[in-house]
Amino acid sequence: MLRAVTPSSLRAPFARYSHAMEVPAGARMLFCSGQLGIGPDESIPEGAEAQARLIFKAIETILAEAGMALADIVRINAYVTGREHMAGYMKARDAVVADPPPASTLMIVSGFTREEFKVEVEVVAAKA
Repeated sequence: MLRAVTPSSLRAPFARYSHAMEVPAGARMLFCSGQLGIGPDESIPEGAEAQARLIFKAIETILAEAGMALADIVRINAYVTGREHMAGYMKARDAVVADPPPASTLMIVSGFTREEFKVEVEVVAAKA
């Protein structure tokens, strides 16, 4: 069983994430490469929220292939190309993360391989 570690002696997280997640010994781990908001048909939605929703659908597909689900995510590393994209990304993320929410980092970066990408997300999942 996954366990959130969010000590009450620390400031509460800024958003919907846990300070840490404990993974039990013997759990299977899956490390997912960074996913970008691009469809199988090469289409790229304009907005950060739409890109993030497409990204989390791709992550859900990868997890399913490994016999896991979005609820098995223990860590999210996300990158956006500007502060104006944070809210859209966070709305998409919050719609799919489980309780307790995973540990998470969100960074603002200067860009990705193609200018139209606004969000990239990588995850670590674990299942006992």
